[in-house]
Amino acid sequence: MVTMDQALAFGLVALVVIAIPGPSVVFTVARALTYGRAVALLNVVGNSLGLLAALLLVVLGLGQVVATSDVVYEIVKVGGAVYLVYLGVQALRHRHAIMVTRGQTDVVPLRPFTALRQGFMVGFTNPKGYVMFVALLPQFLDRSRGHASLQMLLLGLIAFVIGFCSDSLWALMASQLRRWFNASPKRGRVLGTVGGMSMIGLGVAVAVGGRPDPG
Repeated sequence: MVTMDQALAFGLVALVVIAIPGPSVVFTVARALTYGRAVALLNVVGNSLGLLAALLLVVLGLGQVVATSDVVYEIVKVGGAVYLVYLGVQALRHRHAIMVTRGQTDVVPLRPFTALRQGFMVGFTNPKGYVMFVALLPQFLDRSRGHASLQMLLLGLIAFVIGFCSDSLWALMASQLRRWFNASPKRGRVLGTVGGMSMIGLGVAVAVGGRPDPG
């Protein structure tokens, strides 16, 4: 099991990582702007299931190794930090994506299964999720308590719940603000800029951070 301190500490970090506009947020907001609330919420469900599948893969493949090997831990931490910076740069380069043109507002509705499937693929292939589970999550394990894989799973489920709630909120807000976002391209670019700079800052923080002492 995990302690309350572990859960609160990782939950706070997961909230920051998930709330930063990244691939999932951009996808959710874009779908809400284009197709409306129902499709966006279905995308959120699919995206969350994809994130859960990614968590299970990480736990099964890396849980014990990352928890016990300092060398492997440093490799995945630095790799994750570099990729967070890369994602931040990409978000800055493509910050115009959070908008739709007037001609896209009248589109053929997506079937529910299609919306779920597309959301799942975005969640499962979202590199930010893997970075969070591989580079950040192990920092909150308590090796003195054992059962590293179980700790990773339980902490990861906290991220799963936070991600589902956060993306749902983005979907609801964006569906209500379709006209506001589309009235000015600058508004979408500002959101992308904030997300990009936040990911770069988080990547730097991860790179310079040390491993907590066990126990």
